Amino acid sequence: MTMSHDPFVAHRGLLFTVAYEMLGSAADAEDVTQETWLRWDAIGEVARAEVIDPRAFLVRMVTRKALDRLRSNARRREDYIGAWLPEPLLTAPDVADDVELADSVSIAMLTVLETLTPTERAVFVLREVFDVPYDEIAEAVDKSPTAVRQVAHRAREHVAARRPRMAVGRTEQQAVVERFIAAVALGDLQGLLDVLAPDVVLVADGGGVVQAVVNPVVGAKKVANLLRPFGRLSPDAEMRPLLLNGAAGLRIVGTVDGADTAISFVIEAGRISRIYAIRNPAKLGRIDAQATLSR
Repeated sequence: MTMSHDPFVAHRGLLFTVAYEMLGSAADAEDVTQETWLRWDAIGEVARAEVIDPRAFLVRMVTRKALDRLRSNARRREDYIGAWLPEPLLTAPDVADDVELADSVSIAMLTVLETLTPTERAVFVLREVFDVPYDEIAEAVDKSPTAVRQVAHRAREHVAARRPRMAVGRTEQQAVVERFIAAVALGDLQGLLDVLAPDVVLVADGGGVVQAVVNPVVGAKKVANLLRPFGRLSPDAEMRPLLLNGAAGLRIVGTVDGADTAISFVIEAGRISRIYAIRNPAKLGRIDAQATLSR
């Protein structure tokens, strides 16, 4: 079997996406995908040729490895300083155009998935995002199909109660982000209040490494007052719109403290209802290269 026809190569984007949605970290997802390749390679050409459904087989492998990583990460998350937000990814327009994929990889959704147990998260991602049959999920998470159905139901209700939905298209998202950029650049308080929902929530992640608010900031006036100085931080500061995790986002570079900021938004009814500001430098290493995500 040539490398170009190897099922792992064909499904690499899918395997990375499964791992990323389970872990919320591109670095960890890349490690897990690589570990899956090494395991797949190690079983030998003859055994690989006998695998009836390589896609399902590889998804099971990557799920098990991601679950192990998720469980071992739990303690590190507990010790994290301030809010822990997912690692943002630069995505291509085709990810934004696939509404279901964009919704599943959004920073908002990944943040909600953080509130599930590792098994609930694996089951939810495999069932709701990738439509994996219950019996295959059961094999991947070492539970019976009946137990998996119960876990899926519980996880679905949990997520439905917490998920903010981006019910607007990419063109409208970008128009709102442009209004936001203009208001911040001008230090225009009224402009900010007009583009922010009254009950907007801002969550920031500095990881204890760079300056960031430790607790969520709630309410348009408080968020606007926090953001207004951004435009005046440095003459070299630059705000660049970009597609982050399948939605209109923003990158701020050249701030006084030298830390980049990636910002993801939830936009509802023409206004920004959530702002996720990722400032931890360890999470911004992949923001220059477009990620390959697929279902």
